[in-house]
Amino acid sequence: MGKKSGRKKKGEEVKNDNTVFIEEKYSINSYRDLNAKNIINGIRYNRFVQILTGLIIIGIILRLYNLSFNSLWLDEATTLNYARRSLFEIFESSIISEFHPPLFYWIEHLMLNFGETEFILRFWPAVFGILAIPIFYLIGCEIKNREVGIISALLITISPFAIFYSQDARSYTMTLFFFSLSLLCYLYALKEKNVKWWIIFGLTSALALWSHYYVIIGTGILMIHAIITNYKEFRNNKSSCKIFLIGLLSFLIISLPLIFVLYQRYLALSEKAPTSGILGISLISASFEYFSGYNWYIAVMFILLFLIGTLYLMRENLSYSILILGLIIVPLIFSVIISAKIPTNPRYLIYLLPVFYIGIGLSYVPLKNIIKNNKFIYVFMAFLILINIPFMATYYTGYSKNDWKGFSENLNGITENGDIIVVIPGYMVQPLNYYYSNSSDRTIELLASSHETLMDINKKYPEKTKYYIMTGDIMAADPSGGTLKWLQDNGNVLGQHMGIYLLKSNP
Repeated sequence: MGKKSGRKKKGEEVKNDNTVFIEEKYSINSYRDLNAKNIINGIRYNRFVQILTGLIIIGIILRLYNLSFNSLWLDEATTLNYARRSLFEIFESSIISEFHPPLFYWIEHLMLNFGETEFILRFWPAVFGILAIPIFYLIGCEIKNREVGIISALLITISPFAIFYSQDARSYTMTLFFFSLSLLCYLYALKEKNVKWWIIFGLTSALALWSHYYVIIGTGILMIHAIITNYKEFRNNKSSCKIFLIGLLSFLIISLPLIFVLYQRYLALSEKAPTSGILGISLISASFEYFSGYNWYIAVMFILLFLIGTLYLMRENLSYSILILGLIIVPLIFSVIISAKIPTNPRYLIYLLPVFYIGIGLSYVPLKNIIKNNKFIYVFMAFLILINIPFMATYYTGYSKNDWKGFSENLNGITENGDIIVVIPGYMVQPLNYYYSNSSDRTIELLASSHETLMDINKKYPEKTKYYIMTGDIMAADPSGGTLKWLQDNGNVLGQHMGIYLLKSNP
């Protein structure tokens, strides 16, 4: 028998060529491809659009599944507290007492028309987390190609960090979405060089600032990058400089009320040394650990992949590589510096995820050049999924936040009419009272944040049984340790419910 020829038949060649042509015809690589006909045909014929669609569906499931499972914790209960106020009162509070801009609270205020359940409060954070997925894809396409885009979209889809805050009634995923959108619009503005994209960039950057003050650092880096990369053009072409200034002006007009507030809030917060958050250089390692699924071993691997991807990009596009490095390095250094003045936390840096994940996605390109196999992308993506399985296996089956609901049910079963309930620190009454009612339980609820207050309560109600509800925040409220020592001397620990402790007064 003779050997079979490896040559393809003419009909097969035509069929394969047609398949490639159709797939490329209905690809989605930029905003120009975003029309109904192209999206529908892309889902039918283009593998990257099919994968992206699958990732969005998976993202919806991961973010909406068990959305009400965890109890509201302190920050979420604070969100509810502000959302219950009028629109003007919310803005007034953001000036006087709250360090977060009012936009998210306004959205939650409107959502309260549908109820005050955990699902309602967490709905928009989940939606913003879902909407970030296609944005990451388009950023990757713009920086390099569809492969980088789809890997970046995969990373944000299955990111434990992003999933957690997509199920948290705070503004973090809204910040992530708007800053990612502003980054994408910035890339389009650099490329298109027209006033439309500079204005949209200014608007989306302003919305990001109205979501969280911390993004002012990232937005500033984008502005500086625009000036540096276009300096000669701005100098020689007044029209180019003019359209950039129009975009900058659109940002300033919308952000102006917040810029003054930001400075005032910084002064107020920096009056005392921070008693919470992560201080100093450890903030950098903690941030990468959070970005990498709360796992330091994965963080080390992701950092190496990020460096490989960024070094590769330096050879291909020096301007973009400087942008990516600047967006990672400068905010981290700035955060380390101000951590000595105000409380800082890796969640404030969630807007860096598109930059970090794009850098990781870029590492695929040089690795593919070494492997020399077009199907390597599937292996790369499968590996990224595999390392996140341990998180997925436990996240939806156990509590990731203090179980105030379960604690309140237990408290109801222990107390008797007329007992004193003392909440320490006092602000923990917010998540407690979402589930517990002292009026229906017929107890007296009091707040305390110092041992002096506890002593006064003890003197006022000497004959009554007192239950002390304490959390780890006690050291943030009273760093001296006086409150904790008083409780140790005057109370017996009845039990611990996750991070919530219940003590009973000594006989």
